[in-house]
This record gives sequence, structure tokens and C-alpha cells, in this order.
Amino acid sequence: MDTFIQQIINGLVLGSMYALVALGYTMVYGVLNLINFAHGDVLMVGAMVGITVVKLLQTVAPGLPGMVQLLIAIIAAIPVCIAVNVLIERVAYRKLRNAPRLAPLITAIGVSILVQVFAMMIWGRSPIPFPSVLPFTPIPVGGAVISQTQVVLLVLATLAMVGLVLLVEKTRMGRAMRATAENPRVAGLMGVDSNKVIVATFAIGAALAAIAGVMWAANYSSAQFAMGFVPGLKAFSAAVLGGIGNIYGAMVGGILLGLIESLGAGYIGDLTGGILGSQYQDIFAFIVLIIVLTLRPSGIMGERVADRA
Repeated sequence: MDTFIQQIINGLVLGSMYALVALGYTMVYGVLNLINFAHGDVLMVGAMVGITVVKLLQTVAPGLPGMVQLLIAIIAAIPVCIAVNVLIERVAYRKLRNAPRLAPLITAIGVSILVQVFAMMIWGRSPIPFPSVLPFTPIPVGGAVISQTQVVLLVLATLAMVGLVLLVEKTRMGRAMRATAENPRVAGLMGVDSNKVIVATFAIGAALAAIAGVMWAANYSSAQFAMGFVPGLKAFSAAVLGGIGNIYGAMVGGILLGLIESLGAGYIGDLTGGILGSQYQDIFAFIVLIIVLTLRPSGIMGERVADRA
């Protein structure tokens, strides 16, 4: 039972980060019908900026509490990630909105490589350790343990997801986003500025990726210029698993993917004598993804976005 609780905790922590990034994918797809494969690299930028800010704070204000350092790092990473993602939309995607779908896809892959190269030029090739900001004292939870960093991660992820739901469901911008996702032509006739909606969507997705990036680096204690590819791919898989274009589906898909990975690595790895342990945990998530999409191609919660003929 202790092992089960521990794996559930690990899965929720991992799934929360996947969910934050998956929301960026699903929002952009819902509004623009485009997959931004550079979104995982926005997470990487957030992680790198977070490390840089924490190191700077520990140099100029060494007595600052660790929690404050972490929050300042996140606050600093958010505008940087927003600027990167909005620039990507403006330069790479805007002129391709009405192009065949293959063109934006290839462009997104190219943008991803460019962001990685620029990050390598700025921060170097080698992994950068995340400075210690929170104590490593484990907190007991029903026979399992959870670190303070993981607690902060879960709280921030929950607040961010609740905030996004409130924004989409209760605000004028949220109504404009839902209208554009449902039918961009009719939304334009009703006075909705699609360019502003799309820029806002990229900005919100970048902010969520920035939070996930800083917390990813803090949780795993390092970051590197190419670190965004695998989390980005898994977050995209989580969005598809939950139902691409559905924000609730992205949340469910992210959490479910994290739990599948954690439980698969913990239990199936033990049953196979470590042959399918944590080093192969990726296969569990993608096996389930294939099964779900074979049985339900639209994902667990389906897709709320109307087809655009």
C-alpha cells in the first residue's frame, strides 16, 4: 500500500506538469486548429530563465526565503515565455493560417529546432543544476513521502488550472476564445478580433508552460537546452488522450498520463525484474494512448471544437 500511495503521489506531480503544458497545446488547437510543436521548448525556456533568476537572487540576496526565490523565478519566467511564444506566432504561424496543414506542421518543427539552438547558444550544451531553494525534508503522507517542492508544484498547478477555467468560462476574453474556437467566421462578424484572441491564447499557454518549466527544473534539479522535447511530446499525447481542443480533457489526459507512467514504472517494472522499469516508463503511456485512440479516436472527453469546412 505504501508503494501504491507513493506512485500515486509521483504520478500526480508528473501529471500536473503534463497537464499545464497540454493546456497550451489544446488551447492553440482549439482556437487556431494548429499544433504548436515548439510549445515544449517554451517550457525549456521557462526552466532556463528560472534557473538564471534563482542563481542571481542567491548572489544578490542570499538571505531571501526559498519560496520567495521560487515565486520570483516563476514570475520572471512568465513574461519571457510569453514574449517567445507570441513572437513564434507572429513570425512563424500567422501567415500560414490558411495554408495546407502540412506547412504549419513543418514550420513548427523548424521553430522548435531554432529555439533549442538559441537556448544552447545562451545557456550552453551541458545540463544546468537548479539551485536548492526548498528543504529536502520529506513530508510523510500515509506511509509515503512528498517533498516540499512537489507540494508547491501541486498547489501552483491546481491554482493555474482553476484560474484558466475561470478565465475561459467567466471572462469576456474567455467567451471570445470559445466563440473563435466554435466558428471563427461568425465570431469575426460579431466583432471578435481573432488576432487578439490568438495572441492571448499563445500568451496564456506560454504562462502555463513557464510555471511547468520552472517547477520541472526544481523537481528534477536540472535543466538543459533540449529538455523540452520529451515533456512536450508527452504533453501533446496527454492532450490527444483527453481530447484535443478540450481544456478539461487536457487536464484529465495530463493527470492520467502521469499516473500511468508512475504506476507502470513502479509495478510492471517490479514484475519484470526491472526490465521494464523507470528507464522504460515512456512505453506505458504510449501503449495506453494507442489503445484509447484505437477505441475512441476523439480522446476520452472528445473534442468540443467544431469542424471548419
